[in-house]
Amino acid sequence: MTFLAIDVGNTRLKWTLYERPAPEAQVLAHGAEFLEQIDRLGEGVWASQPEPTTMLGCIVAGQAVKHRVQEQMEGWSVEPRWVVASEAEAGLTNGYDYPSRLGADRWVAMIGARHHMLRRGPPRPILLVMVGTAVTVEAIDQHGRYLGGLILPGHGIMLRALESGTAGLHVPTGDVCEFPTNTSDGLTSGGTFAIAGACERMFQHLFKRCAAEPLCLMTGGAGWKMLPAMTRPFELIESMIFDGLLVIARERSEMASRF
Repeated sequence: MTFLAIDVGNTRLKWTLYERPAPEAQVLAHGAEFLEQIDRLGEGVWASQPEPTTMLGCIVAGQAVKHRVQEQMEGWSVEPRWVVASEAEAGLTNGYDYPSRLGADRWVAMIGARHHMLRRGPPRPILLVMVGTAVTVEAIDQHGRYLGGLILPGHGIMLRALESGTAGLHVPTGDVCEFPTNTSDGLTSGGTFAIAGACERMFQHLFKRCAAEPLCLMTGGAGWKMLPAMTRPFELIESMIFDGLLVIARERSEMASRF
C-alpha cells in the first residue's frame, strides 16, 4: 500500500513515496522541483514511479499551484487529498483564533514535532522553528496544545526589503559574525540574529508558561544556516513535514478502519 506525501511550499514542491502510510515507513523514492517546473512531473519522474495507493499533501502556494500539481497526477487513479488545519488532529489541539486559517505546513510540521517528542520519553513543551521563505516560531505545551507562534520574514525577504527601501544598498551576501565591519556582513548578521532573538524570546515565554524546559526542534530548507547562531541547542529535522503527513495518514487510516 504505497503512500505519496507532497509538500508544496512557496518556492519548491518536495515529494516522497513510501512503502506504506505510517511513521518510519521505508522510502521508495523522493525528489523536488521548483514551482516553475512542476508541469513536467507527470510525464517525467512520476511516470517512472509505481502508482501510489493513497496520497496526502500539504500546500501553502495557493489554489492555482494546487490545480497544476493535481493535473500531474491525472494519470493515476489516486484521489488527491490535502491537509487543512483543524481544531485537533493526531494528538495536537489547535489554539489559533481561527483554526482553519493556520498554515497547513505549520500544522503538519507541529504534528510531526510532537510525534518526535513522544518517541523520546515523557511529554514536554516543544519550540519548533521552520526556516524557509518565511520563518515561523511555534510553541506547543506538554499536553499537545498549540499556544501560538511568531511569523518573521526569512533572510531573502529581509534583504530584498532593505534593498528596495534603502538607496544604493545592493551588496552580496556576507558572513555571520559578532561585530560586522562591512555592509554585507552587517546585513547577514542582522537578519540572522533577528531570527535567533525571536526564537530565544519565544523559548523564554514557553518555559515560563509550562514551567518545563522545551524541546527545541528546527526544520526547513535554510535551517542549517541558522543552527550555529542559535543561543540554545536545536535539533535539525529536515523531514518534519513528511513525518507529520505520515502520522496524519496513519491516524486517519486507523480511524476509518473503526467505522
